[in-house]
Amino acid sequence: MKTKLSIVKIGGNIINDDQELSNLLELFSKINGNKILVHGGGKKATEIGKKLGVIAKMVNGRRITNTEGLDIAIMVYAGLLNKKIVAKLQALNCNAIGMSGADGNAITAKKRPVGDIDFGLVGDVEKANSDTVSMLLKAGLTPTFCALTHNGKGQLLNTNADTIAAELAIAMSSEFETTLYYCFEKKGVLQNIDDENSVIQHIDSKKYKSLLAEGIIAEGMLPKMHNCFHALQQNVKQVCIGNSDMLQEENSNFTTLTL
Repeated sequence: MKTKLSIVKIGGNIINDDQELSNLLELFSKINGNKILVHGGGKKATEIGKKLGVIAKMVNGRRITNTEGLDIAIMVYAGLLNKKIVAKLQALNCNAIGMSGADGNAITAKKRPVGDIDFGLVGDVEKANSDTVSMLLKAGLTPTFCALTHNGKGQLLNTNADTIAAELAIAMSSEFETTLYYCFEKKGVLQNIDDENSVIQHIDSKKYKSLLAEGIIAEGMLPKMHNCFHALQQNVKQVCIGNSDMLQEENSNFTTLTL
């Protein structure tokens, strides 16, 4: 029987709220067994960039990453945010180790090809190295990944944190029974975007298709859901979406996705 592994991805709104972040990290530290944390940080990168006179350029909600923008992403994701999160986890007796895709050759990517839009120094994941991550877990460490990968030729790449979490979950599923948690500010996938309590508690492939057809899943939720079902199709056991409360064992009011 496979050992259980929990992979938790946290987004910008949680990271920017000190109290929310502290609450989430406390719940994360109490998860039994093997666990991995993945964090974004785009909002903080935009904020720090503005102070340095570098304005983030967005197209359809996605960041264009030029050389200056990448430098800021490296400073903010791998430095400021990653080390603060690791220090907070250490204070909670969770022996975290900060990681980018370059560390231990953990995640390689290639620069996104130029199509209608040139996203610049943005990476599409090619491989998550399960051997490196597994070695850290077996040593009793909790890998804490920021949203950076590398191309194996010395170039770091800005990479979507949801995708990193999904690709890590897929890679680790050959060895572990993996559950992927996407934590954001909502309680889950909502039937009615204006009603915080209209959580759809279970979505399978059939339900997903009908929600797409009805337009209930749209806009920002589309890429997230695509990552979820991509992970499920590659042997990830289940994916959960909700706020930090879903990490509490007694809570069931969040969205669970299965095939």
